Amino acid sequence: MKRYAHITGWGKYAPEKILTNDDLSQMVDTSDEWIRTRTGIKTRHIVGEGETTATMSVRAAQAALDVANVTPDQIELIIVATSSPDYLTPSTACLVQNSLGAMRAGAFDLAAGCSGFVYGLGVASALIESGVYDTVLVIGAETVSNFVNWSDRETCVLFGDGAGAVVLQAKEVPGGVLSFVLGADGSGAELLYVPAGGTRQPTSAETVAQGLHFLRMNGRAVFRFAVNIMPRASRQVCEQAGLSLDDIELFIPHQANDRILQASARALNIPTERMFSNLEHYGNTSAASVPIALCEAIEAGLIKRGDHLVMVGFGAGLTWAAAAIQWSMPWPVPGRPWWRKLLRWLYYRWASLRSWTLRVLRGFDSTLRQSEEESQPPKQEKEDAMK
Repeated sequence: MKRYAHITGWGKYAPEKILTNDDLSQMVDTSDEWIRTRTGIKTRHIVGEGETTATMSVRAAQAALDVANVTPDQIELIIVATSSPDYLTPSTACLVQNSLGAMRAGAFDLAAGCSGFVYGLGVASALIESGVYDTVLVIGAETVSNFVNWSDRETCVLFGDGAGAVVLQAKEVPGGVLSFVLGADGSGAELLYVPAGGTRQPTSAETVAQGLHFLRMNGRAVFRFAVNIMPRASRQVCEQAGLSLDDIELFIPHQANDRILQASARALNIPTERMFSNLEHYGNTSAASVPIALCEAIEAGLIKRGDHLVMVGFGAGLTWAAAAIQWSMPWPVPGRPWWRKLLRWLYYRWASLRSWTLRVLRGFDSTLRQSEEESQPPKQEKEDAMK
């Protein structure tokens, strides 16, 4: 039987701290009117103390697992799409795997800029359809605020933090992810990038002093790229799925700039009502923008069973990605009994305790081995004793 990858769960998380346009006007030479007329953004969420890409990913993932009624031990693979990981290594996905207690899951990060979540969706659906996995967790999460130069009004007004997640599961019922398109043009790498911190320009006092760890963007060039590639990728993914643009009830694009969304709608010859936007309240959350937008569209009642969706994004790389989906889940989701919620809460507490215990045991084992090595006579003394 042919297998299909269906989205069965979804969840989002946005930090409580909100940064308004008026707040930004106290930091840089800008105003609420200047930002709104050029971007469509009014507010954005910014991480608070102790919040990271991994912690936000976990919150979004827990919500998605709850909707899907899936336990962490059922997850076979975790993909975290992010360009702002907690560490260069290990992957943020491994931190999420540990926090969830998803002991059977493989885990890796996917770096494709703002296209990352749709990239992950395509990879996960292919692995499910091929029979490799039955249940995959895909997360888009970013803490872009840590890489923004808050004295540069061209970039600092755009970005926010957040995370969104979906659970994909194998079903024999036709639907789910119908097709996907992935693309890249590395000749545009320097149009949107962070110059230092990698192997080309390792971190040093000089790179820090020059501000090379902040995000840099050629806004005009990125805009021209976006308004061309978003409609093109949308048409291509519909053609691969055997759909026309008229068959698509809702487009869920990367939330970068209101002008880009409007230009894309005009290029596709669709009303702006079919181009979902929550940009006003979140700003550009990079790889998190599409899954957060998906969650809000569902909660607003804009998606019903049988609807066709197109998720499309563009980002650093340069990259682009689109996915055509036939929705198969009801809304609202049936409520869960209190005892199931309690069991899930207890499981996460157990996962935390398990992780702490393993760390302690590894530390004890390392100390014991070091003590044994120090108590052993030097190699030369052993050889002399044998003679």
